[in-house]
Amino acid sequence: MAAVLPAPAASRILMSGNEAVARAVWEAGVKVAAAYPGTPSTEMLEVISTYPDLYAEWSVNEKVSLEVAIGAAYAGSRAFCCMKHVGMNVASDALMTLTLTGVVGGLVIAIADDVGLSSSQNEQDSRYWGRFAHVPVFEPADSQEAYAMTLAAYELSEKHQVPVILRMTTRINHVKALVTVGERQDRVGAGFKKDPSRFVMVPGNAGKRIPLMFQRDNTLRAEAEQSPLNVIKTGSDKRVGFITSGPAYMHVRETFPEAPVLKLGFSWPVPFEKCRELAAQVDQVVIVEEVEPLIETELKAQGIKVIGKEILPLQGELAPPVIKPAIARLLGEPVEEVPLRVKPAQVFPRPPTMCVACPHLGVYYTLSQVRNLNISGDIGCYTLGAGHPWQAMDTCVSMGASMGVALGMDKGRGESDKDKRIVAVIGDSTFLHMGMQGLLDMVYNKANVTVMLLDNRAVGMTGGQDNPGNGRDIHGEEAPRIDFVKLVKALGVKEERVHKVNPYELPTLFKTIRDEVKVPDVSVIVTDQPCVLIKDYHKMKPYEVLDDKCTGCGNCLDVGCPAIHVTRRGKEVKASGREVDLSFVRIESSVCTGCGLCVQPCAPDAIQHYAPVSPIKLVKGGCSA
Repeated sequence: MAAVLPAPAASRILMSGNEAVARAVWEAGVKVAAAYPGTPSTEMLEVISTYPDLYAEWSVNEKVSLEVAIGAAYAGSRAFCCMKHVGMNVASDALMTLTLTGVVGGLVIAIADDVGLSSSQNEQDSRYWGRFAHVPVFEPADSQEAYAMTLAAYELSEKHQVPVILRMTTRINHVKALVTVGERQDRVGAGFKKDPSRFVMVPGNAGKRIPLMFQRDNTLRAEAEQSPLNVIKTGSDKRVGFITSGPAYMHVRETFPEAPVLKLGFSWPVPFEKCRELAAQVDQVVIVEEVEPLIETELKAQGIKVIGKEILPLQGELAPPVIKPAIARLLGEPVEEVPLRVKPAQVFPRPPTMCVACPHLGVYYTLSQVRNLNISGDIGCYTLGAGHPWQAMDTCVSMGASMGVALGMDKGRGESDKDKRIVAVIGDSTFLHMGMQGLLDMVYNKANVTVMLLDNRAVGMTGGQDNPGNGRDIHGEEAPRIDFVKLVKALGVKEERVHKVNPYELPTLFKTIRDEVKVPDVSVIVTDQPCVLIKDYHKMKPYEVLDDKCTGCGNCLDVGCPAIHVTRRGKEVKASGREVDLSFVRIESSVCTGCGLCVQPCAPDAIQHYAPVSPIKLVKGGCSA
């Protein structure tokens, strides 16, 4: 990315929540920022990397990124780490000890919750990490608050020597608003000061830090009670008051502008007295929180009478069409159907699919042609292999899980599975993130599994970010590139069981897979073509379908390339007298990249290189083709 020229102080800039956090990180004088890409958090580090005067890196996984940030904070510098909600599952090992050591320089951890499941395998509520790890949680409701709360989080972090979680959601990450920004305040780290009793968490030292953690809880709750981030908005309609946080606050204010509302920006520890203050002003209190009943449970435990998930759903965004009828039922009022502002258009369904000429297309086409397989999958673009037309993935759990699940499938075979061949499919970045350990476990425990390691030289699912497998760092500059063939051999896979193939060469790919699944050992097949959306990919001459040769057999459709379309071109009368439609296909030559995947299964040889008709040019005295 090109370097960003910092805007002058007090400028107003249209920013997403991710961009606003990035700006605040830079202004706060952060020296080190680290992350692993994950929607909806990815853009935070991408934007941070464009600012001068700080170090930014894509780490191989979220745990490593947090540990990098911890090291910088131990050294007295301000640090930043971000991830999506499931990323904290990976990083939590470090977090749960960091809460005992605390920090020296300020450390903010932004966690982006995918409320509504836009791009994730589950829907978690990261506020629970605040409760679990005994660290404060801030929840912005828009881009300006994302900016302001990031700055405030660094002050709180250094004041109490504790990491602060900035809990974002997809709504805040990606929606844009005007943000008033300032200038960078350069800070000089104090340097690391040796203190083994604090930073070496063996049992004897850790036991002495636990009482300090609980003492800090009380101090932080007192801070939350007085924090200007927690504010009661008065209202004239006292029938129902609301306690809410994050973007749910915006939904509540839009739906019930006259109701009193306690807006929690500093939401953990929960400020109990502030909640009691709101409860004293209204007839009933409703907790509107996305997505789990964290605040609700805490307040009920304190004896504060509140209503929450009894009337509101436990998943998804709590938008006005959700809140309004729930409150109407609570008040015994007629429930009005809240119409959508825009009536959705009736369009032909378009299930998610891979890109035109994606190197994974050939892999899944081939796997769909090989019989008697159980296929464990992983997190990435290639998860789409579970869909039509391939239906060539049977499980998908978490980053790197394809390896362990495949091993378990092998060792846990039932009577109906004894003759099944087990295949694990994993991408390059996912393999480096959390798959290497699984492969090592397979080798160590003598598995009978074939691994498809799909190297497309990018973190494709989140936008084509760089990783150690493509030889570029976050700035696009040259970096050491991992050789996957050497790596898997180093992990113990036998040399004769490692193959590198071009996924566009279907006969070779088919033969390699067919042969390797028959071998009762660990095999690894590495595919080696780049993602079509990155600069490493080079288009070739496109193809077209010759109508006079196409029989409508549909073999090319099984590849699954979205550049191929079905057309209806007439009728045929069968011997029985029944009239049937004839199906033909065409290739959208404007998007075809010439990969040749569709050519190989075409039985009548009806797919040829595109030969555009020469345009007609007007010339003096007539026209010329």
